[in-house]
This record gives sequence, C-alpha cells and structure tokens, in this order.
Amino acid sequence: MADSTLPLLLQGYAWLPDRRRRSGGAPVRTRLLGKRVIALHGPAAVRFFYDEKHIHRHGALPEPVIDTLFGQGAVHTLDGEPHRVRKGLFLHLLKDPEGVRALTDRVVLAWKEAVEGWTDRGRIVLFDEVAGVLTRAVHAWAGVPLPGDEADQVARDLVAMVDGFASAGPRQLRARRARRRQERRVARLVERERAGADTGEGAGVRATPFRTVAHHRDADGSLLDPRTAAVEVLNILRPTVAVSWFAAFAAHALHRWPEHGAALRDDDPAAALAFAQEVRRFYPFAPFIGGLAAERLDWAGRTIRPGTLVLLDLYGQNHDPDLWPRPYVFDPARFRGAPVRQDELVPQGGGDPATGHRCPGEDITLALLSALAVLLSGLSYRVPEQDLSIPLHRIPTAPRSGFVVEDVR
Repeated sequence: MADSTLPLLLQGYAWLPDRRRRSGGAPVRTRLLGKRVIALHGPAAVRFFYDEKHIHRHGALPEPVIDTLFGQGAVHTLDGEPHRVRKGLFLHLLKDPEGVRALTDRVVLAWKEAVEGWTDRGRIVLFDEVAGVLTRAVHAWAGVPLPGDEADQVARDLVAMVDGFASAGPRQLRARRARRRQERRVARLVERERAGADTGEGAGVRATPFRTVAHHRDADGSLLDPRTAAVEVLNILRPTVAVSWFAAFAAHALHRWPEHGAALRDDDPAAALAFAQEVRRFYPFAPFIGGLAAERLDWAGRTIRPGTLVLLDLYGQNHDPDLWPRPYVFDPARFRGAPVRQDELVPQGGGDPATGHRCPGEDITLALLSALAVLLSGLSYRVPEQDLSIPLHRIPTAPRSGFVVEDVR
C-alpha cells in the first residue's frame, strides 16, 4: 500500500472523505508514517471503535501529537484500569451540572468585561479575544492562579498547543515550546499547592478542579508526579480555550446566515443549543481519531491485524448525506425537537464518556458555545472586508482572518 502521509498533509479534512468516496464507501486501507491503517465510518463503526476489547489508545498517538496537544502521560494515552481511574477524575470535574453552570457564568462575566474594552479599540480579532476571555474564565473557575500580566501569554500558549499538533513546521515548534512553558508553570503551582497542604495552610480551602487534580491518586494509589499533574490540569484549561475555534465558526455562521440571530436574541435555550450543535456538525474540527487494534479483528468482512492503526472518520460522518440530509446546508432546525441519535454526531468523538475514551468535556463545550452564540448575536459590530475562507487543508482550521470586527457596541 502506498503511504498517504503526504496526501493527508496536503488535503487535511478532505483526505479521508475523498479516499472513502474513491473506495466506493468501503473501509479505507492505506499507510501513514509507514504504519498499516484502516479507516472506518458510521455509527456502527463508532461503537466498534470505542470497545476497549477492540481498540487500545496506548502507543496509538504519534509523539508529535502527545508532545503538543495532550502531553506525555495524559489520560488519552492510557487503557484499562489506569484509564478508568484517571478518567473518573475528569468525569467528576467536567460533567457536574453545577460546575458546568459555574464555568459558563465565569465566561459570560469575562466576556462582558472584555466587551467594555473592545468598544474603545476600533478593531479586534474575535478569535484572539475569545481565547483571552476563555483563558481568564477557566483559570478562575478551576482555581489556577493567573497573574494579570501573564494572561495574554498563557492564552497564546494554550491556543498554540491546539494549533500546532497536526503541523510539521513552525506551528509544531511553537506548540512544543508553549507546552514546555505551561507545564513548567503549572507544575510549580502543583508543588506549591502540595507544600501548602503539607503545612496545613490549605485546610478548609474550597476544593477546586486544580486542587482536585493536584491531590489525585492514580490506580496504584500514588500521587501524580508534578509534571503529569500539570499535564492533566492543562487538559482542563486547553480544551476549554479550544472553544475559541467554535466561537469563530459561530460568528462566521451568523455573518453568512444572519437570519439565525433572531432566535438566539430571543433568549431561547433550545434555539441556542440547536445552533451550537449545528456549528459543531457543520464546521471542521477534528478530522478523525485513531487507536491500535488490540487483537485480530473482523470488520465488514475484512480482517484487521493486531497493531493496525484504526481511524474513525469524524468529519466525513458529520457530513454524510445518509445521516444528515443536505449536509452542506447550515440548518440548526435539524437539532430542534428530537434528541441527537447516539453515535451519529461525532465532532469530538463518540461512545460513552463514562466507559470509554470519549471526551468528557462535551457538556462544557456545548454550554459555552451556546452562551457565546447568544452573546455574539446580541453584539453590535461591523464586519470589514477580510478573508473569511476556511481552508480544509489546514488542521485545525478556522476563518483565515480570525474573524475581524469593527465598531463593537
């Protein structure tokens, strides 16, 4: 089989859907970085992929992705009991409805404070400003100290970790430097927190997400080393700031189809949720996810050898006409009145977050994106001439301009 690494780098999100079309809808077989690959598609494939008896994550993620996006030793790289124990930490912190509401309230407050400054600046790049809002809000919510003069640099670093994970050039180098800088920063905070607990200084202090991670004990009963604890704290901060991509897409959608703004301005929670879901379905976020075949497997009459890299098509599934009529039409109404069917909408993966590797932060993503969509719809601004194209060859992608606005009121 020919190696598809270069075509993937050149085509980005379009690579796997294009290969699938050329294969007549059959599972795609190829190689990436010399490794055997099979790519699966569809709700049944989601269920197959998220069965831990079939797919393991340990050793599946390329080192450049671990060194930028997730961090060495992160929960994403674990399987079995170590994964369940570590994942339980995130389920407790990220799926608590009160915690989700508290974080959303923090973001709304930080947004309103930021808007006051935007009105005096004439022109802003919305993506960058939202990243700053989310950085300040999630640090405050999680209890991670963030001096005001460091906030902008931290926001840039958290964005860089996401922006560079799929690049082999300068973006990758920026991401690596950003991760090293932030792991050192947070590891120092973890050590300080533990020292305070040892001396009794932290007695009676509220248990924040940061403190919970700092004192978490893994499956073997031991504390995480400070660097690994920092990695997992960053796996709360970084994905929250990654909502900046969805916020830029929400602004793009409201600009292209302004008729959807009225329902958002009516303060209808169902309309806001439907809009957020359609943003996640319609716009490109994660192209696919991968794991290693744990044993000899059979899928759709095809044998998958142990150790084969198995990809689950996300972007293609979210635009599959068999699942989504008129998939390239932006239509929030498709999410009104009926619950999302299991394993069909997969912008951040599928499966059950309580038992598998599915991202436990989707509740937060939906809550924040719904709130930000409402806030955007109520903001008065002008969109100047700019390049609002969304290049599919770039992973992750966003409007090229970052969505520039002027005369904010």
